[in-house]
Amino acid sequence: MVLADAGAHVGLWAADGSAVTTALLPPTSAVQRMIGTESEALHRFGDTDLLHDNGIWLPHNHRLAALAERSGILRVVSPRGMLEPWALQHKRLKKDVAWWLYQRRDLKQARCHVTTSAGEAKNLECLGLGVPVATVPNGVDVPEQPRYFAPKSGNGARSVRTALFLGRIYPIKGLPTLIEAWARVRPDGWSLRICGPDEAGHQKQVERTVSAAGLSEVVSLTGPIEPQMRTSAFFDADLFVLPTLSESFGMVVAEALAHSLPVLTTTAAPWSILQERGCGWSVDATVDGITEGLRQATTLDTEALRDMGKRGRELVIEKFSWKSVADRMLSTYQEVLTNSSVVP
Repeated sequence: MVLADAGAHVGLWAADGSAVTTALLPPTSAVQRMIGTESEALHRFGDTDLLHDNGIWLPHNHRLAALAERSGILRVVSPRGMLEPWALQHKRLKKDVAWWLYQRRDLKQARCHVTTSAGEAKNLECLGLGVPVATVPNGVDVPEQPRYFAPKSGNGARSVRTALFLGRIYPIKGLPTLIEAWARVRPDGWSLRICGPDEAGHQKQVERTVSAAGLSEVVSLTGPIEPQMRTSAFFDADLFVLPTLSESFGMVVAEALAHSLPVLTTTAAPWSILQERGCGWSVDATVDGITEGLRQATTLDTEALRDMGKRGRELVIEKFSWKSVADRMLSTYQEVLTNSSVVP
């Protein structure tokens, strides 16, 4: 917990109790893992200067807003992409009702909104809530050792190279578009591995698209990846692909770069820096756009892809280290606590 390492006294609470069982947090005196209801957890924590709520729409988010108002505690909200245009259209009727019943008021009462990208900040500001918006990216773990490009055949060259998708099997991720683009390119010597949990039964549609395109021999859907196996999945790939239709940050892009993988994603994710830094491609979220990106990526040799991956790892170390992110978050908190009108 980098915020705790920087001197903040942190209490972590989750509605499902997972804050108590997570192995990611050290049991230090600066980090308290809270249990019970929102009110009980806050009481056990003691004097609180600021409450940072991650997420909106759910009943506990609304209860936290009411608790902060009742207790006179300053509140910061991270929408986590839940106010992006695509997200607002999803289950729109229910969200419209919630928006006018409580969600708009809860957001307007926050002292600051924290987004993870400039694009998300712009979309949030368009809602006219009149609340300062800060942008603090997510932090990323970087493997101690860079990715090793081990040969897959006896002559020192990979017999088949792999493009990896890792994420939810869900319409917003754009997988049918990726399959259609792959069918157009049919890159020689490449396979496509799709990993992730099925949501809303979308995997069946993806499987039908793969079968209809005659790609069953080179495209595989391998199911969810356990957290401890993510590094192996990244290290076994040569290219990462995220054909998303909407992304407020795209954590998996940062993860792939940290593992020295070049990335192909769309302009619907806030990663135009990929092309600026020579570590990937940002293309239109269309079949044509992804087709052109695949053509460029899959015609590069292993050495060129390796160099792009190295630059991606350097980018993550430079801009998304946990210490850098923690410093920016603490600076935002300080601005809120001092009532400054300038938010970083």
